[in-house]
Amino acid sequence: MIKTVVSVGLPVMETMHIKKNRLEPEHKTGNEKRVCIVTGVHGDEIEGQYICYELIRRIKSQMGCLKGIVDIYPTINPLGMESITRRVPTFDIDMNRSFPGSRDGDMSEYAAAKIVEDIMGADFCVDLHASNIFLREIPQARIACAHETLLMEYAKLLNVEFVWVHDSPTVGEATLYHSLNQVGVPTIAVEMGVGMRITKQFGDQLTEGIFCLLKKLGLWEGEVIEPKKPVIANEKDRVSYIHSEASGFFVPSIEHWDGLKEGDVVGDIVDSLSGEVLEHILSPCDGTVFTLREYPVVYGGSLIARILRKEEKKPDPVKEADASGQTCA
Repeated sequence: MIKTVVSVGLPVMETMHIKKNRLEPEHKTGNEKRVCIVTGVHGDEIEGQYICYELIRRIKSQMGCLKGIVDIYPTINPLGMESITRRVPTFDIDMNRSFPGSRDGDMSEYAAAKIVEDIMGADFCVDLHASNIFLREIPQARIACAHETLLMEYAKLLNVEFVWVHDSPTVGEATLYHSLNQVGVPTIAVEMGVGMRITKQFGDQLTEGIFCLLKKLGLWEGEVIEPKKPVIANEKDRVSYIHSEASGFFVPSIEHWDGLKEGDVVGDIVDSLSGEVLEHILSPCDGTVFTLREYPVVYGGSLIARILRKEEKKPDPVKEADASGQTCA
């Protein structure tokens, strides 16, 4: 059932509508759990659109397996989506810095307040994001440090490559993630893919993970996969960033999720006029690439890659004591 969550009048006799699709079991008891899937807070993040489509299609094909309510919000920034802009156009507002919003605020704040009101009381929410047009992200769940204990069990179900426990802007104050967790709706943010594109492989991967989550929460009785076992990064210094020093065109030598050794070639920044290599970029550490530059034009300081550093094995004091012939007290 398609419902309108927010309607806001616009200039020239137009109206902005934010809608959701509510999927309900065939035989309700009145005690159903509710899970919300939200995406499209940034107009250039298209990856979530495919996931919404695929979730609705698959649930409708097996309605007998649905035992709870699934609310799907494909586009909560429809003006940005229609104009292919990241922010709310005309106002130039980042909607993911408008939550929890205000009924007395501007258009973005009013819409944010109505969205939070509509989601409030849900048992869980998945906040789906893509990257921007400059970077491609491996599917990953992002959790603020304060919510690690509450959310980690569920993040592991989402079939992502890794879970990043990190107070990043994606989960910071004034985001949908932060606001919903503040009002008692457990919420996980997911980042994947690249802006203005749909990566079907990633979409299928996350869709399977969401069904695993629904199964765990008791909303789904259909078959689900065994989700990937994610790498968990919850140490502040475990992620290394590579920034360019030169300006030019970045030509990568690696792919996503490639394992690197310190000194391995990441790529080159080249000059298309002179035919010269301006910068030869090497990996600063052993690890795995989870963010990689997608847009080739770079300037000094542009982010090229994020590397999840290989976890250093901590020495086992018991084994060391045994090896030295000492016994433990």
